[in-house]
Amino acid sequence: MSGAEFLTSLEIGLIYGVVAVGIFLTFRIIDFPDLTCDGSFTCGAATAAVALKASLSPLTSLLLAASAGGLAGLATGILYVKFKVTNLLSGILVAFMLYSLNLKIMGGIPNITLMNEGTLFVGSNALMLLIAISLGIGSLLSYLLATDFGLALRSIGQNQQLAKVMGVRLASFTVAGLTLSNALIGLGGGLYCQHQSFSDVSLGIGTVIIGLAAVMIGEKLLPFRSLWLNVFACFLGSIVYRLLIALALHSEWLGLETSDLNLITGLAILAIMVLPQLKGKSTCSA
Repeated sequence: MSGAEFLTSLEIGLIYGVVAVGIFLTFRIIDFPDLTCDGSFTCGAATAAVALKASLSPLTSLLLAASAGGLAGLATGILYVKFKVTNLLSGILVAFMLYSLNLKIMGGIPNITLMNEGTLFVGSNALMLLIAISLGIGSLLSYLLATDFGLALRSIGQNQQLAKVMGVRLASFTVAGLTLSNALIGLGGGLYCQHQSFSDVSLGIGTVIIGLAAVMIGEKLLPFRSLWLNVFACFLGSIVYRLLIALALHSEWLGLETSDLNLITGLAILAIMVLPQLKGKSTCSA
């Protein structure tokens, strides 16, 4: 793996770290298996691309991308809370419908190139910029989760019955958690779009798996109870995941190709889940 490829893996890892933080919010904080992210990631990328094509500033396009992702999460929350659709199905339905909506956002064109557009990364050090963005997002989210709002949000995932007794409005905070989560995922889509200078309607396929892999790797690398460390572990896990994928694809003796990416991802997640259990069994038997 060349130095340029290593640098690109770091940058993509930081971008998907933002997505992993969003998935961490739903799967770990509010205990909601949200599958909207496959659609909201693409929605953020599509919105950012169209905004840049309309000569809006890169920062404005990112704000619009986050807003679009947040609206997707809001839709999932409304389906779950108001219409009593199950959590898994509500996310699947929104992600399914977003495919058509994303195509409409992009003007019926399956992909948009931004080679001649002024993105956030033009004329700047992409890695340093992404590190600054990651530190800012991680710090803000850590602070937010330590506030009264964040404590109420966390109580939903810990014990809903106790949270209800303590006066937490479960429906409102669940919707808020889904909105915030998908806003971050949409922001990740916007960053990816600007970094790669293109947007594609199928860009978000497998986002939930990639995000979960990053969260789980981060938890294994930093197995601490500190909320601040848990948040930043998502970024670390995402970077490690990207580096592992890059190394696997550049190991000629393995005979792997780019088309094997999903297979590698699935096997990596299975290894993360199964190996600790096997280790625990071997320790008990000894």
